[in-house]
Amino acid sequence: AEHQHTRYNPLRDDWVLVSAHRVKRPWQGQLEKPPPEDVPRWDPKNPLCPGSTRANGEVNPQYEGTFVFPNDFPALQPDAPEPDDSDHPLFRAAPARGVCKVMCFHPWSDLTLPLMSLPEIRAVIDAWAELATELGASYPWVQIFENKGAMMGCSNPHPHCQVWASSFLPNEARLEDRTQRQHLSQHGVPMLLEYAEQEARRKERLVVENADWLVVVPYWATWPYQTLLLPRRHVCRLQDLSDSERDSLASIMQRLLIKYDNLFDVSFPYSMGWHGAPTGSYLKEDCRHWQLHAHYYPPLLRSATVRKFMVGYEMLAQAQRDLTPEQVSAAQRARDQGVTAPDCPLCCALQAAERLRSLPEVHYKKRAE
Repeated sequence: AEHQHTRYNPLRDDWVLVSAHRVKRPWQGQLEKPPPEDVPRWDPKNPLCPGSTRANGEVNPQYEGTFVFPNDFPALQPDAPEPDDSDHPLFRAAPARGVCKVMCFHPWSDLTLPLMSLPEIRAVIDAWAELATELGASYPWVQIFENKGAMMGCSNPHPHCQVWASSFLPNEARLEDRTQRQHLSQHGVPMLLEYAEQEARRKERLVVENADWLVVVPYWATWPYQTLLLPRRHVCRLQDLSDSERDSLASIMQRLLIKYDNLFDVSFPYSMGWHGAPTGSYLKEDCRHWQLHAHYYPPLLRSATVRKFMVGYEMLAQAQRDLTPEQVSAAQRARDQGVTAPDCPLCCALQAAERLRSLPEVHYKKRAE
């Protein structure tokens, strides 16, 4: 844990360089601005608020729960024309069609998922499953994803996500389809089902768990506090979850996201998304190799203002991280024992999983209530 090494990611069939000692280096790079704490509950200029007018002139209804509408600036459209034929194999193009939707989680702009009630989070999960079923009836891939915070490219301070359905399997989906199919063929068990069982037993990288779900900092994590949300039973798609599993999913999501916010006492930025078995024509095929899961990719490294940048070596060679998923430095052990230790960045002293696991499950904004 104290020395550099590479770790294999079986889900992506690639490697990550782990350089645990690098987090101790002094930071003189870019400092991010913490997200604003004074977001108005309703703003007529916010195009996601109830009753607001969006860029295309449409007026949002006075919604009181979740609200889904077509993206006003979609990356995919259902009627895109076929590209011209290529005259050389190095200049290939293929058709890309689909639909893009936006889903508001709640009518209030000053709420995020960890501050919502369990019934409100359950309503979000149900809406996700409904969209996955509706769009998955005809499209092979339905990508549900949330970009939280301006640091992750979110341009609107309102709790929402996006849903893009495509006529093709995107790169990550094709990759995970291949690796999971190979694992089932070679080992006779779905990869992520076996992985969840291993992590539940080892507990080194476990963050939170309940009867139906567990969250781990994966062994091959690339981002500092990256987590993987996994069901305990074999589930291929989000829409296959039972009522009780949806309830427990709402609970474990709330617990995880409260811990994220409590890590640096800030509304924690991340990109997250669901991956499950393909849909459309794949609904008729054997997809037992797939296991439903959600990825959380948060960029913050040392504080609310210092982030991990994926540049240079990461872009030109392979992924690299500065903190092992289970590292505990000598400095933190000394602190735990009441021994004075040299000052070092917070992240240097704490392992990712243990740091998240030890955080309180009462949101920092509610501690005084």
